[in-house]
Amino acid sequence: MTRVALGMSGGIDSTMSALILQEQGYEVIGLTMSFWDPAIGINKQTKRGCFGPGEAENLESAKLAARKLGIEHHVIRLSEEFKRHVLGFYTDTYLQGRTPNPCSICNPMLKFGLLPQAARAQGLSFDYFTTGHYARKNYDAELKRWQIIRGVDKSKDQSYFLSLLSQEQIATSIFPLGEMYKEELRDFARAHGFEYLVKKQESQDFLQTEDHSVLFDTSEIVPGRIIDHEGKVLGTHRGLIHYTIGQRKNLGVAGMPEPYYVIRLDAEKNELVLGPGRLLYSNTLIAEKLNWVSITAPVKKLEVSAKIRFAHEPAKALLEPLDEGRVRLNFTEQQLSITPGQLVVFYRDDLLLGGGFIA
Repeated sequence: MTRVALGMSGGIDSTMSALILQEQGYEVIGLTMSFWDPAIGINKQTKRGCFGPGEAENLESAKLAARKLGIEHHVIRLSEEFKRHVLGFYTDTYLQGRTPNPCSICNPMLKFGLLPQAARAQGLSFDYFTTGHYARKNYDAELKRWQIIRGVDKSKDQSYFLSLLSQEQIATSIFPLGEMYKEELRDFARAHGFEYLVKKQESQDFLQTEDHSVLFDTSEIVPGRIIDHEGKVLGTHRGLIHYTIGQRKNLGVAGMPEPYYVIRLDAEKNELVLGPGRLLYSNTLIAEKLNWVSITAPVKKLEVSAKIRFAHEPAKALLEPLDEGRVRLNFTEQQLSITPGQLVVFYRDDLLLGGGFIA
């Protein structure tokens, strides 16, 4: 029997993935990452998220689901690895005046990388690794490449978060939910006695706190000038880690002639730049640190659709290769709040071509 290791959170998506695979004849074992470190300083859970003191509840949910499914369950401790690869990426990106997407790194580095590696190092054997992501995969024999395709349920599609996976990671993965709609999955859960998961609130956030300043050394949070788009000094900011492109609230300024937003974070000068909403629109970006998934790196201009954040509807653009493995995207229509540090992902119809970071 083919053995599959499942990245298990205890939520409806991963639990039903296990059940679907069981019905297809696979032997499933559950793997749950444990990475919470109380020394970090998040003492109270104020919202649902991946990282925080509520991890114990998440582990219990995963154990309960595994017992109900009748499968092996293993907790894999990866706190130091999470701190180094994910929290380090998160804080470093903010300190560069950019806004990170921690899931973009956690998936290739931990969930599809160190988690199955650590499980095998502990003596567990399995043929494939699987998650509850809404995405599909395909092998193109002509290109000799594994490809990722958007899930059929576009409102739940999570291919965006898989754009940095390697060919090896895709080849050894299974995506049981790629052909399903969320409502179908809820009906499937009800029919198999998992009504409690249908009612369970799902987590979409990274931290279980509203205040991420505890992740930084206090010496790294340096107040500086707030200026407008013409260079006029408006006030003093609390440290650039507290702001992101497009932000309007909690800026500490008043009396502007019209609503002002964050339009740029200048880490070199430690300045927060504000301006009217019209300045948030742009039709061009440059991306770096690219990973090409379904095709080899293009050498000439390519028409694509691109997502500049997870909730962004793919927008038509012309992709132009640059030097040092970077690309320029020229959108057909202007886009709102293109944010350095965020992941930009390229598609051709439903085929995920690749992705990288907005520079």
